[in-house]
Amino acid sequence: MNKKVFILLCGDTLTVAILTAIGFASHNALGSAPALRLAATFFPTLVAWLLIAPWLGLYDPQITEKANQLWRPVWAIVLAGPMAAFLRSLMLDALPIIPIFVLVLIGTSALGMLIWRFAYWLWARHHP
Repeated sequence: MNKKVFILLCGDTLTVAILTAIGFASHNALGSAPALRLAATFFPTLVAWLLIAPWLGLYDPQITEKANQLWRPVWAIVLAGPMAAFLRSLMLDALPIIPIFVLVLIGTSALGMLIWRFAYWLWARHHP
């Protein structure tokens, strides 16, 4: 694995962790939520992302280092969001999947990934 792919993987993981924490904090549940609830949002989202992102070239420098390809992380999370919600449901004993949760997960994750991937793009331009 080359350095840039490693940075992308670490950044993606950190972004999902930050977004999960922000989500729980927005419900005033960050300090009171059991670790399993946090894990049941973090891990399914990360797994879904890691299953979809490579298919869209999100670890290929020829794609990730082009500004006109910054739409790809958004599309990846649009595809990964429903899968993440399904996996989360399975982790939480078949908890019903609430459509608004899926939409919020997609929207916030898309914004978060876009910000992170834009920052990476800026960095990669100066580090060939």
